[in-house]
Amino acid sequence: MEPQRITVLGAGSWGTAFAKVLADAGRDVTMWARRPEIAAEISGEHTNSGYLPGIVLPGRLTATSDAAAALDGAQAVVLAVPSQSLRANLTGWRDLLPPDATLVSLAKGVELGTLKRMSEVIAEISGAGAGRIVVVTGPNLAREIAQEQPAAAVLACVDHERAVAIQRACSTSYFRPYTNTDVVGAELGGACKNVIALSCGMASGLGYGANTLATLITRGLAETARLGAKLGADPLTFAGLAGVGDLVATCSSPLSRNRAFGERLGRGETLAQAQAAAGGQVAEGVMSCSSIRELAQTAGVDMPLTDAMHRVCHEGVDPRQAGAALLGRERKHEWS
Repeated sequence: MEPQRITVLGAGSWGTAFAKVLADAGRDVTMWARRPEIAAEISGEHTNSGYLPGIVLPGRLTATSDAAAALDGAQAVVLAVPSQSLRANLTGWRDLLPPDATLVSLAKGVELGTLKRMSEVIAEISGAGAGRIVVVTGPNLAREIAQEQPAAAVLACVDHERAVAIQRACSTSYFRPYTNTDVVGAELGGACKNVIALSCGMASGLGYGANTLATLITRGLAETARLGAKLGADPLTFAGLAGVGDLVATCSSPLSRNRAFGERLGRGETLAQAQAAAGGQVAEGVMSCSSIRELAQTAGVDMPLTDAMHRVCHEGVDPRQAGAALLGRERKHEWS
């Protein structure tokens, strides 16, 4: 059934932008914010200046810092917290989740330690079957969507009718969602693109141009598709919005946190310096490069760009040396 009352747990940039989309689509939306002052600003002033300055939020969008109040009566619950904190947050919310609500994941990553995709973490903690979990992915830069610039997304769920219900709930004049049943491919595309965006940022920081960027995007897509094929994804998914679409946006835009973080590393900043410049936040790709690398090794899949990003971020390898090592690899056929 198409949900009317929707709760968004998390008040960061993407959570706020998606909440706006839902409200603009005519839904009654309640956001949960960890900090009471953010909840008060959203409800009272219809803005979230800390994450989306200058954006006016719809009047039917309200917020609270009380998770129980936010979840009361929700027909769909949007999980809008970072991938590596999803497990801890969801554990705290588990007993408050309405039993039949659709669980919608905005997080893009692979969990450190368990190597689980976000839908797998949600299923484990909530006890929800795969048919209740919908994954949102695609080229979704939050500020552009909040500005109502035309954009599309993919809603992936093994239950197609469940995906269609969420599709109807978030369709607006500026936001066009498509459905897909390939959850594995959608999630791997969303996780891996953050790592490839780091590499593109580093290349830009080193002064490299369009040829290098195009090479990194294309070869990054190739290694993502290799991992996806090994784990049972549909190869067509990587040719769509969840694959090349998300990759192009995240690797090319200055609004991309992962690209901007990588650019600072390419200019010679340390991980700590780049993190400080990002307001204390670490880009998703910095963490995911390690978990995706380990997942690939477990699956026996070669992912040289992901491996290089792990070495730069966590082993102190200089970005220029990492690039030279990539160029010095054994020559081979493009599709081997």
